[in-house]
Amino acid sequence: MLQSKALVIALILLLSATLPEVQSKSIFEKDRHDLLAIPEAIASYFYEAVNKVSPKVSQFLLDTVQSPTVIAARQRFAKEATKVSVMFEQLIEKIKNLWYTRVLGY
Repeated sequence: MLQSKALVIALILLLSATLPEVQSKSIFEKDRHDLLAIPEAIASYFYEAVNKVSPKVSQFLLDTVQSPTVIAARQRFAKEATKVSVMFEQLIEKIKNLWYTRVLGY
């Protein structure tokens, strides 16, 4: 039972933190907040699917997601994702600058 609870918690954290969404936007146009909204939507869909099958398990998932440990982990991930997103934006700007100056000669 303990292993299944740990597996559920790991799955929730994984789904709420790492899965990207395929969108029609270019990576240059994405918002910083897209990185955080996508896992939330996936976790919500997962919760709804589990709720249809077993309301008891879905209540356990809801209680687990609202626990202080999970909330702290999600906040930490959000903070780090923001840092990575800013660094990625700076990298893209540098690549664009190099492309325009070195390759295209502008």
